[in-house]
Amino acid sequence: MTIRGETTAINVNVTPEAQVRPANTVPRHFRDLLALDDFERHARKRLPNMIYQYVKGGVETGRGLAAAHEAYQQYVFVPRMFRDVSGRDQRVNLLGHDWAHPFGVAPLGGASFVSYRADLMLAKAARAMNVPMILSASSLISLEEVIAANPDAWFQAYLAGDQPRIDRLVDRVEHAGYKTLVVTGDTPMLGNREHNTRSGFSMPIKITPKVMWQSAMSPRWLLGTVAQTFLRHGAPHFENTDAERGPPMMSSKVRNTNARDKLSWKHVEAIRKKWKGNLVIKGLMSPDDAFIARDLGADAVILSNHGGRQLDYTVPPLHTLAEIAAAKGNMKVIIDSGIRRGTDVMKAMALGADFVFLGRPFLYGAVIGAQAGVEHAMHILRDEIDRDLALIGVTRPEQLNAALLRRAPFFARED
Repeated sequence: MTIRGETTAINVNVTPEAQVRPANTVPRHFRDLLALDDFERHARKRLPNMIYQYVKGGVETGRGLAAAHEAYQQYVFVPRMFRDVSGRDQRVNLLGHDWAHPFGVAPLGGASFVSYRADLMLAKAARAMNVPMILSASSLISLEEVIAANPDAWFQAYLAGDQPRIDRLVDRVEHAGYKTLVVTGDTPMLGNREHNTRSGFSMPIKITPKVMWQSAMSPRWLLGTVAQTFLRHGAPHFENTDAERGPPMMSSKVRNTNARDKLSWKHVEAIRKKWKGNLVIKGLMSPDDAFIARDLGADAVILSNHGGRQLDYTVPPLHTLAEIAAAKGNMKVIIDSGIRRGTDVMKAMALGADFVFLGRPFLYGAVIGAQAGVEHAMHILRDEIDRDLALIGVTRPEQLNAALLRRAPFFARED
């Protein structure tokens, strides 16, 4: 093991039993963080309500957000006993890379306005844990700086239906050294995020009395994130929405989102012909769309309802997972949205997922403790997965299958 400040880099050859940390080795200020849900509770105390609601919120009624989580509660395990479950190993090969754990960091737009330099904290934590991290096109740190910190990072693009514009961005991503490009399909326009209007959040940020008051009441965020960013790096810009640097976040000139509603499968086909690295299509829920992506040569799809932030009342991705996985061919099937526990990861993989991604809990970890906070969240999920593998009766994620699950006759919604 290599000690790096308050974090520990785990050698993937160490047995999983040795990876689980005794409680007394956890930094004191993390000891109340026992599960991923705890990170939200602690982060909320540090953030202005407008920023907290921006991260937490979904759209309209919030049913798409809630349903994605509730879908996991509709399945229960049928564990197997008297199996030798020593020598457990979480390693998963995905897109030509051996990752230490079956989870990664989902793209998080505007993360570095939530927590200081969060994109870099997430990238560095992912590298230390040997899990993938996807940089959002809506990030405030350049894609070149992030890949310098983590050469295995992926880049996620929001694209307009404009092939020359697409080609210029793809050239930039390739030149920077990214090996995996994620194309998101669920943003032909932005969802109706009423919570942002109610809390005072806007894009660009408008300095209203409500915003000023909330900021003043959250000095750790105001001084630790906003002031530090402006003093050390200048006004934050949308760095990666196009091949060229975008406008400042607080400018009246908002980042270019024109013509996203023109994006179609013909553009995906053209990207596949041009892009030589791994191509991942994100934001799919329909089996028909997943199979189109497969037939166009996508290396993977990410089943996602965008964390409930686009269309309300969307089907939980978990509910179409098994159908898609059954006919995926050589394509990998990844899922996000609603995952908060090791048991959620196990359920997704038992239903056919090759990998999972999480977003909000890791961003909350950055709010609480920068890179160390993100790694602590990853440690918790890693330890839960190790425990769950043993209790289910398997030693590796690929041994999970639908025979280990049942649909529950009823389920209780968590408050």
